[in-house]
Amino acid sequence: MAKNNFDRKVINDFGNEWESYDQSSVDPKELKKQFSDYFKLFLWQEKITNGTGVDFGCGTGRWAKFVSERVGMLICIDASSKAVNVARRNLLDKEKCYIIQGRIDSLPILDSSLDFAYSLGVLHHLPDTENAIRKCTKKLKPGAPFLIYLYYAFDNRPYWYLFIWKFADIIRKIISKTPFRIKYILSNIISIIIYYPLARLSFLLEKAGVNVQNIPLSAYKNKSFYTMRTDSLDRFGTRIEQRFTKEQIKIMMNNAGLENIRFSNIAPYWCAIGYRHV
Repeated sequence: MAKNNFDRKVINDFGNEWESYDQSSVDPKELKKQFSDYFKLFLWQEKITNGTGVDFGCGTGRWAKFVSERVGMLICIDASSKAVNVARRNLLDKEKCYIIQGRIDSLPILDSSLDFAYSLGVLHHLPDTENAIRKCTKKLKPGAPFLIYLYYAFDNRPYWYLFIWKFADIIRKIISKTPFRIKYILSNIISIIIYYPLARLSFLLEKAGVNVQNIPLSAYKNKSFYTMRTDSLDRFGTRIEQRFTKEQIKIMMNNAGLENIRFSNIAPYWCAIGYRHV
Protein backbone atom coordinates (compact mmCIF):
# COMPACT_ATOMS: atom_id res chain seq x y z
CA MET A 1 0.00 0.00 0.00
CA ALA A 2 1.33 3.41 -0.91
CA LYS A 3 2.32 5.55 2.09
CA ASN A 4 1.18 8.68 0.28
CA ASN A 5 -1.30 7.63 -2.36
CA PHE A 6 -0.67 10.32 -4.95
CA ASP A 7 1.86 11.41 -7.54
CA ARG A 8 2.51 15.15 -7.65
CA LYS A 9 3.57 15.08 -11.30
CA VAL A 10 0.33 13.32 -12.26
CA ILE A 11 -1.69 15.91 -10.35
CA ASN A 12 0.16 18.75 -12.08
CA ASP A 13 -0.30 17.17 -15.51
CA PHE A 14 -4.05 16.87 -15.05
CA GLY A 15 -4.24 20.43 -13.79
CA ASN A 16 -2.55 21.54 -17.00
CA GLU A 17 -4.85 19.31 -19.05
CA TRP A 18 -8.03 20.76 -17.58
CA GLU A 19 -6.74 24.30 -18.09
CA SER A 20 -6.13 23.43 -21.74
CA TYR A 21 -9.40 21.56 -22.23
CA ASP A 22 -11.87 23.08 -19.81
CA GLN A 23 -14.82 21.43 -21.64
CA SER A 24 -16.71 24.71 -21.87
CA SER A 25 -16.89 24.50 -25.68
CA VAL A 26 -18.17 20.92 -25.89
CA ASP A 27 -21.68 20.51 -27.28
CA PRO A 28 -23.97 20.05 -24.23
CA LYS A 29 -25.74 17.22 -26.06
CA GLU A 30 -22.47 15.32 -26.39
CA LEU A 31 -21.68 15.77 -22.70
CA LYS A 32 -25.22 14.75 -21.76
CA LYS A 33 -24.86 11.54 -23.78
CA GLN A 34 -21.55 10.72 -22.06
CA PHE A 35 -23.11 11.49 -18.68
CA SER A 36 -26.01 9.11 -19.41
CA ASP A 37 -23.58 6.34 -20.38
CA TYR A 38 -21.57 6.73 -17.20
CA PHE A 39 -24.64 6.93 -14.96
CA LYS A 40 -26.63 4.15 -16.61
CA LEU A 41 -26.54 2.09 -13.38
CA PHE A 42 -27.25 4.96 -11.02
CA LEU A 43 -30.69 5.06 -9.40
CA TRP A 44 -31.93 8.54 -8.59
CA GLN A 45 -33.83 7.60 -5.42
CA GLU A 46 -35.20 10.11 -2.97
CA LYS A 47 -32.30 9.65 -0.54
CA ILE A 48 -30.04 10.65 -3.44
CA THR A 49 -32.06 13.55 -4.80
CA ASN A 50 -32.38 15.01 -1.29
CA GLY A 51 -28.94 13.91 -0.14
CA THR A 52 -25.31 14.99 -0.13
CA GLY A 53 -22.68 13.32 -2.27
CA VAL A 54 -19.17 13.72 -3.60
CA ASP A 55 -17.52 13.83 -7.00
CA PHE A 56 -14.07 12.38 -6.22
CA GLY A 57 -11.70 13.89 -8.79
CA CYS A 58 -14.12 16.39 -10.31
CA GLY A 59 -11.69 17.79 -12.91
CA THR A 60 -13.52 20.48 -14.87
CA GLY A 61 -16.86 19.71 -13.21
CA ARG A 62 -18.37 18.40 -16.44
CA TRP A 63 -20.28 15.59 -14.69
CA ALA A 64 -21.00 17.64 -11.58
CA LYS A 65 -22.92 20.04 -13.80
CA PHE A 66 -25.54 17.34 -14.45
CA VAL A 67 -25.48 15.67 -11.05
CA SER A 68 -25.93 18.93 -9.13
CA GLU A 69 -29.26 19.48 -10.87
CA ARG A 70 -30.61 16.23 -9.37
CA VAL A 71 -29.33 16.20 -5.77
CA GLY A 72 -29.46 18.15 -2.52
CA MET A 73 -25.77 19.04 -2.39
CA LEU A 74 -22.68 17.94 -4.29
CA ILE A 75 -19.14 18.29 -2.97
CA CYS A 76 -16.63 18.47 -5.82
CA ILE A 77 -13.09 17.62 -4.81
CA ASP A 78 -9.88 17.53 -6.82
CA ALA A 79 -6.19 17.38 -5.91
CA SER A 80 -5.20 20.00 -8.48
CA SER A 81 -5.60 23.68 -7.67
CA LYS A 82 -5.81 24.42 -11.41
CA ALA A 83 -8.62 21.89 -11.85
CA VAL A 84 -10.45 23.37 -8.87
CA ASN A 85 -10.26 26.84 -10.42
CA VAL A 86 -11.63 25.52 -13.74
CA ALA A 87 -14.45 23.69 -11.93
CA ARG A 88 -15.36 26.83 -9.99
CA ARG A 89 -15.62 28.76 -13.23
CA ASN A 90 -17.67 26.07 -14.98
CA LEU A 91 -19.99 25.55 -12.01
CA LEU A 92 -20.41 29.19 -11.11
CA ASP A 93 -24.18 29.04 -11.59
CA LYS A 94 -24.61 25.72 -9.72
CA GLU A 95 -25.59 26.74 -6.20
CA LYS A 96 -25.69 23.14 -4.97
CA CYS A 97 -21.99 22.58 -5.75
CA TYR A 98 -19.36 23.03 -3.05
CA ILE A 99 -15.87 22.87 -4.58
CA ILE A 100 -12.76 22.09 -2.56
CA GLN A 101 -9.16 21.04 -3.13
CA GLY A 102 -8.11 17.77 -1.54
CA ARG A 103 -6.51 14.39 -2.12
CA ILE A 104 -8.07 10.94 -1.89
CA ASP A 105 -5.53 9.84 0.72
CA SER A 106 -6.42 12.76 3.03
CA LEU A 107 -10.07 13.52 2.39
CA PRO A 108 -11.53 16.43 4.41
CA ILE A 109 -14.87 14.62 4.72
CA LEU A 110 -16.36 12.83 7.73
CA ASP A 111 -16.60 9.04 7.62
CA SER A 112 -20.10 7.60 7.05
CA SER A 113 -21.48 11.02 6.09
CA LEU A 114 -22.35 10.73 2.37
CA ASP A 115 -25.57 9.60 0.71
CA PHE A 116 -23.75 8.78 -2.55
CA ALA A 117 -20.45 9.22 -4.33
CA TYR A 118 -18.88 8.72 -7.72
CA SER A 119 -15.40 8.76 -9.21
CA LEU A 120 -15.10 8.59 -12.98
CA GLY A 121 -11.74 8.03 -14.66
CA VAL A 122 -9.68 9.03 -11.64
CA LEU A 123 -8.66 6.22 -9.29
CA HIS A 124 -6.66 4.31 -11.91
CA HIS A 125 -4.25 7.25 -11.98
CA LEU A 126 -3.28 6.71 -8.32
CA PRO A 127 -0.43 4.44 -7.17
CA ASP A 128 -2.79 2.27 -5.07
CA THR A 129 -6.24 2.13 -6.63
CA GLU A 130 -7.71 -0.36 -4.15
CA ASN A 131 -6.65 1.76 -1.19
CA ALA A 132 -8.26 4.79 -2.86
CA ILE A 133 -11.54 2.89 -3.23
CA ARG A 134 -11.38 2.01 0.47
CA LYS A 135 -10.80 5.65 1.43
CA CYS A 136 -13.77 6.81 -0.62
CA THR A 137 -16.07 4.03 0.58
CA LYS A 138 -15.40 4.92 4.24
CA LYS A 139 -17.06 8.29 3.63
CA LEU A 140 -20.37 6.66 2.60
CA LYS A 141 -23.30 5.92 4.85
CA PRO A 142 -24.23 2.22 5.08
CA GLY A 143 -26.24 1.31 1.99
CA ALA A 144 -25.08 4.37 0.01
CA PRO A 145 -24.02 3.84 -3.64
CA PHE A 146 -20.56 4.40 -5.10
CA LEU A 147 -20.28 4.67 -8.88
CA ILE A 148 -16.80 3.98 -10.27
CA TYR A 149 -15.24 4.06 -13.71
CA LEU A 150 -11.83 2.43 -14.06
CA TYR A 151 -9.85 1.77 -17.23
CA TYR A 152 -10.46 -1.77 -18.38
CA ALA A 153 -7.81 -4.40 -19.19
CA PHE A 154 -9.47 -5.34 -22.51
CA ASP A 155 -10.81 -8.52 -20.93
CA ASN A 156 -13.86 -8.33 -23.21
CA ARG A 157 -11.77 -7.85 -26.37
CA PRO A 158 -9.85 -10.16 -28.75
CA TYR A 159 -6.23 -10.89 -27.86
CA TRP A 160 -4.91 -8.78 -30.76
CA TYR A 161 -6.70 -5.76 -29.28
CA LEU A 162 -4.57 -6.10 -26.14
CA PHE A 163 -1.45 -6.38 -28.29
CA ILE A 164 -2.22 -3.05 -29.97
CA TRP A 165 -2.71 -1.42 -26.56
CA LYS A 166 0.63 -2.76 -25.30
CA PHE A 167 2.35 -1.08 -28.22
CA ALA A 168 0.46 2.17 -27.56
CA ASP A 169 1.40 1.94 -23.88
CA ILE A 170 5.08 1.99 -24.80
CA ILE A 171 4.42 5.26 -26.63
CA ARG A 172 2.50 6.58 -23.60
CA LYS A 173 5.40 5.87 -21.25
CA ILE A 174 7.70 7.89 -23.47
CA ILE A 175 5.36 10.83 -24.10
CA SER A 176 4.18 11.06 -20.48
CA LYS A 177 7.70 11.91 -19.28
CA THR A 178 8.07 14.92 -21.58
CA PRO A 179 7.23 18.53 -20.60
CA PHE A 180 3.53 19.36 -20.81
CA ARG A 181 3.86 21.53 -23.92
CA ILE A 182 5.43 18.60 -25.79
CA LYS A 183 2.74 16.22 -24.50
CA TYR A 184 0.07 18.64 -25.66
CA ILE A 185 1.50 18.84 -29.19
CA LEU A 186 2.15 15.10 -29.55
CA SER A 187 -1.29 14.15 -28.23
CA ASN A 188 -2.86 16.49 -30.79
CA ILE A 189 -0.88 14.80 -33.55
CA ILE A 190 -2.07 11.40 -32.30
CA SER A 191 -5.67 12.60 -32.28
CA ILE A 192 -5.30 13.78 -35.90
CA ILE A 193 -3.57 10.73 -37.40
CA ILE A 194 -5.07 7.95 -35.25
CA TYR A 195 -8.17 8.92 -33.25
CA TYR A 196 -9.98 10.89 -35.94
CA PRO A 197 -9.45 8.46 -38.88
CA LEU A 198 -10.42 5.38 -36.86
CA ALA A 199 -13.43 7.14 -35.35
CA ARG A 200 -14.71 8.29 -38.73
CA LEU A 201 -14.04 4.89 -40.29
CA SER A 202 -16.15 3.33 -37.55
CA PHE A 203 -18.87 5.90 -38.14
CA LEU A 204 -19.04 5.14 -41.86
CA LEU A 205 -18.86 1.37 -41.44
CA GLU A 206 -21.63 1.42 -38.85
CA LYS A 207 -23.79 3.45 -41.23
CA ALA A 208 -23.19 0.66 -43.76
CA GLY A 209 -24.42 -1.93 -41.28
CA VAL A 210 -21.04 -3.25 -40.13
CA ASN A 211 -20.46 -4.19 -36.47
CA VAL A 212 -17.62 -1.89 -35.40
CA GLN A 213 -17.34 -2.97 -31.75
CA ASN A 214 -13.83 -4.39 -32.13
CA ILE A 215 -12.41 -1.54 -34.19
CA PRO A 216 -10.00 0.39 -31.94
CA LEU A 217 -11.37 3.79 -30.88
CA SER A 218 -14.80 3.01 -32.33
CA ALA A 219 -16.25 4.49 -29.14
CA TYR A 220 -15.37 7.91 -30.59
CA LYS A 221 -17.44 7.44 -33.75
CA ASN A 222 -20.05 9.96 -32.64
CA LYS A 223 -17.82 12.20 -30.56
CA SER A 224 -16.31 15.56 -31.38
CA PHE A 225 -12.71 16.14 -32.34
CA TYR A 226 -12.40 18.22 -29.16
CA THR A 227 -13.22 15.14 -27.09
CA MET A 228 -10.71 13.09 -29.07
CA ARG A 229 -8.00 15.67 -28.38
CA THR A 230 -8.89 15.74 -24.69
CA ASP A 231 -8.82 11.97 -24.34
CA SER A 232 -5.64 11.62 -26.37
CA LEU A 233 -3.87 13.88 -23.88
CA ASP A 234 -5.59 12.08 -21.02
CA ARG A 235 -4.29 8.69 -22.20
CA PHE A 236 -0.83 9.55 -23.52
CA GLY A 237 0.01 12.34 -21.09
CA THR A 238 -0.34 10.57 -17.76
CA ARG A 239 2.57 8.89 -15.99
CA ILE A 240 0.30 6.44 -14.15
CA GLU A 241 -2.31 4.42 -16.02
CA GLN A 242 -3.51 1.26 -14.32
CA ARG A 243 -5.97 -1.11 -16.01
CA PHE A 244 -8.16 -3.77 -14.42
CA THR A 245 -10.33 -6.67 -15.48
CA LYS A 246 -13.96 -6.81 -14.42
CA GLU A 247 -13.08 -9.48 -11.86
CA GLN A 248 -10.24 -7.42 -10.40
CA ILE A 249 -12.52 -4.40 -10.01
CA LYS A 250 -15.16 -6.52 -8.31
CA ILE A 251 -12.59 -7.89 -5.86
CA MET A 252 -11.28 -4.41 -5.03
CA MET A 253 -14.79 -3.11 -4.48
CA ASN A 254 -15.67 -6.08 -2.28
CA ASN A 255 -12.48 -5.61 -0.26
CA ALA A 256 -13.42 -1.97 0.25
CA GLY A 257 -16.75 -2.95 1.79
CA LEU A 258 -19.00 -2.57 -1.23
CA GLU A 259 -21.67 -5.13 -2.07
CA ASN A 260 -24.42 -5.73 -4.66
CA ILE A 261 -21.91 -4.79 -7.34
CA ARG A 262 -23.12 -4.41 -10.91
CA PHE A 263 -21.29 -3.57 -14.13
CA SER A 264 -22.54 -1.60 -17.12
CA ASN A 265 -22.73 -3.59 -20.35
CA ILE A 266 -21.97 -0.58 -22.53
CA ALA A 267 -18.88 1.57 -23.04
CA PRO A 268 -17.09 3.11 -21.23
CA TYR A 269 -15.61 -0.05 -19.66
CA TRP A 270 -15.58 -0.70 -16.79
CA CYS A 271 -18.26 1.34 -15.12
CA ALA A 272 -19.53 -0.29 -11.92
CA ILE A 273 -21.72 0.53 -8.95
CA GLY A 274 -21.62 -0.92 -5.46
CA TYR A 275 -23.29 -0.14 -2.13
CA ARG A 276 -21.51 0.20 1.18
CA HIS A 277 -22.07 -2.82 3.38
CA VAL A 278 -24.88 -2.28 5.87
